Parts: sequence; structure tokens; C-alpha cells
Amino acid sequence: MKHLILIIAMLFSVTAFAQQTLDNEFTQVKVMKVSGKSTTKQGHIIFDGKDHLSMIYSEPEGEYFIIEGNMVKMNMDGKKSDIDTNSDNEGNNKLKKMVALQRATLLNCLSGNWEQVAIDHNAETTITEKDGMKTVSLVVNGKPKGGYKSVELTYRLSDGMMTKMVMEEIVGTINTYEVK
Repeated sequence: MKHLILIIAMLFSVTAFAQQTLDNEFTQVKVMKVSGKSTTKQGHIIFDGKDHLSMIYSEPEGEYFIIEGNMVKMNMDGKKSDIDTNSDNEGNNKLKKMVALQRATLLNCLSGNWEQVAIDHNAETTITEKDGMKTVSLVVNGKPKGGYKSVELTYRLSDGMMTKMVMEEIVGTINTYEVK
């Protein structure tokens, strides 16, 4: 009987954190390791729980990061690009692979599928719970495959909604996203 209760609790935990949708305001704080310089951006995030993510910035106005299926579109820091992460298309395969991994990482983090993020990045996972929040820390073992050395995700236990995501890039830049 105890095993059945444990299995049901585990299934509920996975289900509660699966396929979440977002339609909220967010803040992004980016800290550059080398200079220590920090920038703060604000905007609106919409996530459908699957493969559509829109981060439209109000500060600075005009910036965006959008995932539509395999397509990643961005206008960040004055640089625009549209990248089709489908591996069958021609182009810079190294860039495509990196952006495809970034795309998968973001979508999996937002939907609560940190297990897949850990697999994709060969990361060790630590989970803690405190004050109604679940924090999942992922630290890459060995040389990172993609752009991240570590990812820390914070979810509300009450509804499984992600409230904070901290991503440390290979170069040491740290991006902290907080959903309001």
C-alpha cells in the first residue's frame, strides 16, 4: 500500500509540473561575469505549454525572443536573426545545433520537464522544497554541450507554475528571469 501511495504521489508531482502555460509579465536581469555589468529588461511572456514561446520586451522596446515550432526569432541587443532549428535545412549546423538545444532547454524548463534538460545537458539534479516552492538545480557534468553550465528553476508547489529561472552560460553570463 505504501508503494502505491508513493507511485501516485510521484505521478501527481510530475503531472502538476507538466505542460504549464504562462501569460504573465517578466523581468530579466543579465549579469556579465567579466565586467560585472548588469542590465534589466522587462516584458510579457506567453507560453502555450508545448512549442510556442513569445517574450516581447517593453524595456527595451522592440526586443523579442520567439519560438514557433522549430523556428527561433529574436531581436536582442540590436541583432536580429531567424533560425530554423530543423536539422534538415542548410546553413550553419553548429549554430543551429546550439540554438536547437537552447530552444529545447527553454521549452522544457518552462513546461516543468527538467528531467529532459538534465539528460540533454548531462547535468546532475538537486531538488529542494521550502516555503511552498520547489527549486530544481541542474549542474552540467564535464564540458557543457550547449550554452549553459547550470540552470536553477523555481516552481510554486501549489500549482507547479515556474516563477524563476536562473541560467548560467558557459562564458559566465548569468540571466535571471522572474515571472510575476
